[in-house]
Amino acid sequence: MTTGTRDTILRTLRARGHCTINQLAEAAGVSPVSVRHHLANLQAESLIQAEEARHGVGRPRLVFSLSDTGMDQFPGRYYRLTMRLLDELKERMPEAELGQLFAGVAQAMAETYASQLEGLPLALRLERLRTLLNEEGFDADIGVEGERVVIRELSCPYFRIGRQHREVCMIDQSFIATALSLPVEKITCLLDGDVNCTFSIPMSAAPEEVSKP
Repeated sequence: MTTGTRDTILRTLRARGHCTINQLAEAAGVSPVSVRHHLANLQAESLIQAEEARHGVGRPRLVFSLSDTGMDQFPGRYYRLTMRLLDELKERMPEAELGQLFAGVAQAMAETYASQLEGLPLALRLERLRTLLNEEGFDADIGVEGERVVIRELSCPYFRIGRQHREVCMIDQSFIATALSLPVEKITCLLDGDVNCTFSIPMSAAPEEVSKP
């Protein structure tokens, strides 16, 4: 087995959370057939896991992610530090204040990208938002379904932390709401066992007609 390809697959899954075979092939610069061979070996070692996820119309696709054993292949100091900080914050701060803290983090993230969204029609803002979410580690898909805009995230960079500190879940929702200046409702969540996190924005809240990105 080529160690470089194997390591690239593991690092890519760590950075992005969930990936398809084609995404991993592109990241590693090899063919999908080669990636399948590596994935089979990694699954045999219990370093990765696979699940089916729906992506628009058509058959479900397989997406891969690191298992807990796979996550342990990487240094865990920052993860452990984050967990300890959150434990301490929850001990010291009322729940409402903690919520405000995470909302502030999301707002700061959105403000970082504000110049990239400012002045764009909503359809283009949604397209740019999808790119920004992917850069932050979410595998996002955005489209229009009936009378609402639907945002789906197939992965979450905070998933491991969120299993013990659910408060981090509000970061991406607040980020989306702040970036678009629109109300956002969370419909499904990976932490609840759903195949993705889903957010809904009613078309009536949009200041202009939006077409599918």
